[in-house]
Amino acid sequence: MEEFKTKEKFVILDGHAIIYRAYHALKELTDPTGMPINAVYGFAKILLKVINDYDPKYIAVAFDHKNGKSKRVADFDKYKAQRPPMPDDLVPQISIIKDLVTAFNIPQFEIDGFEADDLLGTIADEVKQQGSVQTIIVTGDKDILQLVEDDSTHVFIPGRGKFSKDREYDEAGVAQRMGVTPEQIPDLKALMGDPSDNIPGVKGIGEKTAVKLIQEFKTLDHLYEVVEELEKQETAGQSSTNSLVKGAVLKKLIADKDMAFLSKKLATIQHDAPVSFELEKCVTKNYDKDMVSALFEKYKFNSLKGLLPKDEFEEAVQEALF
Repeated sequence: MEEFKTKEKFVILDGHAIIYRAYHALKELTDPTGMPINAVYGFAKILLKVINDYDPKYIAVAFDHKNGKSKRVADFDKYKAQRPPMPDDLVPQISIIKDLVTAFNIPQFEIDGFEADDLLGTIADEVKQQGSVQTIIVTGDKDILQLVEDDSTHVFIPGRGKFSKDREYDEAGVAQRMGVTPEQIPDLKALMGDPSDNIPGVKGIGEKTAVKLIQEFKTLDHLYEVVEELEKQETAGQSSTNSLVKGAVLKKLIADKDMAFLSKKLATIQHDAPVSFELEKCVTKNYDKDMVSALFEKYKFNSLKGLLPKDEFEEAVQEALF
């Protein structure tokens, strides 16, 4: 952690994950005309917080594509099918948030057919090649924890108010929260599924059992190597001698083998999205003061004005005076 803190920072925000987190956290916030503006305010507050806290040399935002289509649907047509459409009062806030990001001179990434998760995975890998730059992914989605690597990538999840604190995750933090290592998260979800994304997993295998199985067998592949051997023993009339994989658990794993491997594929963030990314184009720049001020004034974000970063001229004047 200490070495990580001393490196130059690249902060990338998981756009829609932060938008939805802000939307649900500040439900009653409206502008002077009565238009809901909760997601815009919450997004702006988180953006300013990470700029001030991390002082990143580089910054960017990744969004899900506006058509909402993911190539994962080709593998499983029920992927995220249970999710309701975007709330009517959130729809107009998306364009305002993108205008705000533009006003801060922050590059935006969005590719048809790919989720923001896949852009984050691909971009984090490219930044890792720089060696001296560390990535902070800002998100509200714990699926992104699979991208954590102590020496290259951390995940920052903002709190949901006074009852939930901000948390930056390294590998130890992921293990503490999930019970498995970052790279084992897709294996875990292969077994327990993920209702939020409609990933089925193995029917009847819950989180506690899934964690124990991955802790014991490390990967889904190794687990099913054991399952195959135990299935042969069962066929030969012998009982399983494995304390975890026996009885009903063994039967469930056998019955849903194909679904387990499909679920792992659905849960795995891609690292090869066709994103055109150049780190130097993400250098943190002075923001468009007129545009930001106009937006803050229009929506009466008075409490956020004091969080706006000072530009180089203002910092030089302040240093000269004090």
